[in-house]
Amino acid sequence: MPDTSRKWWITGVSSGLGKAIAAAALERGDFVAGTVRREVDLDVFEAQAPGRALGFLLDVTDGNAVRKTAATIEERTGGIDVLVNNAGYGLIGAIEEASAEEIRAQFEVNVFGAISVIQSILPFMRGRRRGHILNVTSVSGLAPWMGTGIYGATKYALECIGQTLAEEVRPLGIKVTNIAPGGLRTDFATRSLTVCKSEIADYEPTAHLARSILSGHGGSEGGDPAKAALAILKAVDAEEPPLHLLLGADALHYVGRKLGAFHAEIADWAPVTLSIAHDES
Repeated sequence: MPDTSRKWWITGVSSGLGKAIAAAALERGDFVAGTVRREVDLDVFEAQAPGRALGFLLDVTDGNAVRKTAATIEERTGGIDVLVNNAGYGLIGAIEEASAEEIRAQFEVNVFGAISVIQSILPFMRGRRRGHILNVTSVSGLAPWMGTGIYGATKYALECIGQTLAEEVRPLGIKVTNIAPGGLRTDFATRSLTVCKSEIADYEPTAHLARSILSGHGGSEGGDPAKAALAILKAVDAEEPPLHLLLGADALHYVGRKLGAFHAEIADWAPVTLSIAHDES
């Protein structure tokens, strides 16, 4: 019988959702090339499934390293079927508090790093006329909230990249899915969060609430990362996978509320919107 297992490349498999997706894929017999940032995490990852879990040290902000890793993974696996752009972190703080350096660092990982990974694998997928690219965005990229503006902006950007990429590569047999999780019971609220160094007291009752909300819910989030991973596998297995996949009741609630308010505001101001037309004689 032909081998029907898939070959995955998942960035950021040492913790969180990336770790859960890798575990689910390996559990069903797939092959996973996973990237980590620390040497100590390589052996832990590869021990999950010797011969099918292949670990790589990678900083996604290093474009040359990304391209070399992509070429090595392609050679070692015979060709990646599914890419999961998962590596990233969150920056918390008011817009005014975020320094240029903190903003650039956030975009370097969450946006430019993700683009670099996409660009490195596309030549191979185009050559085979097949493949599936999944971008892990966030509910904060679709329904942003105070204190998460810079982080949400990176996820907004990745949403746009995924949507336009889908149109560009669909004729080439390549599929794209943007995955927007809500709160998952991972270490995102601790290990993967950075707080702006600058603090302005005026933002205590607004933007600073993001810190207490995220840390207060840490460890009690409603989403199960293992179940989220199974939902992602279901999307990958679908003949027609979704362009957008929300994960969690909170994601569905907040995105639905944001879109509802957006549509209502557009309708309310439609007369003003239409009032700018030229008067044709």
